[in-house]
Amino acid sequence: DSRGTSYLLKDSIPIAEFSASGPFEGHDLLRRGFTSAKNELLPSHPLELSEKNFQLNQDKTNFATLRNIQGLHAPLKLQMEFRAVKQVQRLPFLHSSNIALDTLRGNNECIGFEDILNDPSQSEVMGEPHMMMEHKLGLL
Repeated sequence: DSRGTSYLLKDSIPIAEFSASGPFEGHDLLRRGFTSAKNELLPSHPLELSEKNFQLNQDKTNFATLRNIQGLHAPLKLQMEFRAVKQVQRLPFLHSSNIALDTLRGNNECIGFEDILNDPSQSEVMGEPHMMMEHKLGLL
């Protein structure tokens, strides 16, 4: 069935209607996870935004070079492969190394900061597996 499970819940009441609203609204820890102070900080250095978007800028440069050398089909084919690799993921509560994406980008032989100091067991996105799957499937 191409409709999925959303048609089963068409008469149900959205959970958001039961949440508190107004000046005394609390943070919903079960649905949104722990708050991160890192997301609320502004960039402290002018190069921070450039470093944050480094991979995107690198991909744009590589696609432009590839287009000039081999024509329009080469970057389009590579972008389709990137999208296909990004769609195949583990469950939302499991850490993924994205080795296929690194291989397509040529980063599979490079050791970076995130390879050593990015311990998934200390990640802030770790949460309750059932709630995370229900959120991904749109049941919440």
